[in-house]
Amino acid sequence: MSSSASSTAKRVLLAAPRGYCAGVDRAVVTVEKALDLYGPPVYVRKEIVHNKHVVTALERRGAIFVNETDEVPEGARVVFSAHGVAPSVLEAAAQRGLRTLDATCPLVTKVHNEARRFADEGYRILLIGHEGHEEVVGTTGEAPEHITLVDSPEHADRLEVEAGEKVVWLSQTTLSVDETDQTVARLRERLPQLVDPPSDDICYATQNRQGAVKVIAPRSDVMVVVGSANSSNSVRLVEVALEAGARAAYRVDHADELDPSWFQDAGTVGLTSGASVPELLVTGVLDWLAERGWGEVEEVSTAAEHLVFALPAALRRDLRAAELAATEAGSAPVAADGP
Repeated sequence: MSSSASSTAKRVLLAAPRGYCAGVDRAVVTVEKALDLYGPPVYVRKEIVHNKHVVTALERRGAIFVNETDEVPEGARVVFSAHGVAPSVLEAAAQRGLRTLDATCPLVTKVHNEARRFADEGYRILLIGHEGHEEVVGTTGEAPEHITLVDSPEHADRLEVEAGEKVVWLSQTTLSVDETDQTVARLRERLPQLVDPPSDDICYATQNRQGAVKVIAPRSDVMVVVGSANSSNSVRLVEVALEAGARAAYRVDHADELDPSWFQDAGTVGLTSGASVPELLVTGVLDWLAERGWGEVEEVSTAAEHLVFALPAALRRDLRAAELAATEAGSAPVAADGP
């Protein structure tokens, strides 16, 4: 039994911030508003965010999720996910006459812009990220001839770079801060000419959620992370919890996946959620824990988040037009508020 379990009654340390970030909220609201305004079906390329519950809820409302634009009927409306798309996807959508709403997180768009700029300046871009992740695929598509993926500190040691070559690093926005720092340090040992991006690519929400876990995990016997298996930032939170000192850490999509055996002899349970997780799923875990004696909840706040991103310009325009038309007709308009 750990020291915290032996000296503390059952309690939950609830991380703050947790759950939805501004980019995820913008993407989900984009699909919801599109369904309200245009009516179903609204097609979505890839999962709008990496969360099973969110995707299922939107499917019930009439969203149709596809893998590629060629699955969308010509002339139909399609939303691009928060993870971003390569220019080739935009071109394919235009060729099919699709009406597009780009819900790419603005922080991902920033990385895309950096990739294009550094490629134009003749740099070789070392993109730190996970192969096959949608964000990495989209960023690579901005300058495929210039981008080399680096997926770990060990990969950095094996990388071959020509002497005198101009080199810059960029990163996927949802990585572990610590592992990314290790990878950059290893790159810099071999490449003294390595240039940093103009600002940190790992998003504020990813860093804040990892920072909260680093505070909570050393005080926890068991850490629970709510998030889906394909959510990179959720998976990273489990790793961060273990590295920070939690005795055990588990990721679940929802409370039904919790195993009572995980909590045997545990006093303090740490709880957080990935950046694409709605709060109701966290509430479900809190209820499950309360039923088993962990009714005391202490919220541990390590950062305040106030950032809000505007909805895609085309959607804002159509919402305003619908609101004006409804006002003139004397009927109830589709609400145009939200981020």
